[in-house]
Amino acid sequence: MSCLFCKIVEGQIPSTPVYQDELSYAFADIHPQAPVHVLVVPREHIASLDGAEENHRALLGHLMHAAARIAQQKGLGKGYRVVVNTGADGGQTVDHLHLHVLGGRHMAWPPG
Repeated sequence: MSCLFCKIVEGQIPSTPVYQDELSYAFADIHPQAPVHVLVVPREHIASLDGAEENHRALLGHLMHAAARIAQQKGLGKGYRVVVNTGADGGQTVDHLHLHVLGGRHMAWPPG
C-alpha cells in the first residue's frame, strides 16, 4: 500500500511516537501548528471519516479516547483541540483517517 500513514504505522517511515496501542498509533506532526501537535491514526487503513463504516464505531470512540489520553500525557490541562479534516475542502491532505491533537497555546475561533 502506498499510504503515507500506513507506512509510518508499519515503521517503514520514521516518526516520533507519542502513544500506541493495538488499534491506534500517535506521532508528532512534522509541521506542527501548535507547541503540541500530535496525529492519532487507526492502525487499520480508513481513508477518511466519510470512509468509516458501522463496524468502525468503537474504533472511532477509541481514537477520541486516545486523543484525550495524549492531551493528559502532554499536560494540556488548560485545554486543547481535536480536529478531523475530511476531504479536500475540509483540509485533508493524507487519505488516511487521522485526528490532530493541538495544544499548548490559546486556540482562536473560527479556526480558518
